[in-house]
Amino acid sequence: EVQLVESGGGLVQAGGSLRLSCAASGFTFDDYAIGWFRQAPGKEREGVSCISSSDGSTYYADSVKGRFTISSDNAKNTVYLQMNSLKPEDTTVYYCAADASSWCTSFGSWGQGTQVTVSS
Repeated sequence: EVQLVESGGGLVQAGGSLRLSCAASGFTFDDYAIGWFRQAPGKEREGVSCISSSDGSTYYADSVKGRFTISSDNAKNTVYLQMNSLKPEDTTVYYCAADASSWCTSFGSWGQGTQVTVSS
């Protein structure tokens, strides 16, 4: 069974940093892509970032480019999202998801989410 567990969310002031973690189990980590998404109440889910296991490519939404960095520790089956220069508009629940195609295109398994709150 694929399991994804996010952690690292919390309350931070604008301009601050947080590092989210997505711990994965139940599948061959090296064969999957892992993405980070966020969804604020009443808004559509937004893809934030993704790292492809096929070639190590990384992808970022324009709204987070230059501020967020995704990385993977395959020895720990964990993907991280380092979030710097946080803004109040980054406030929402962040989810990680796994893509068996490994190309950051089709996510079939999701974590439970972790809340990020950025105060102004």
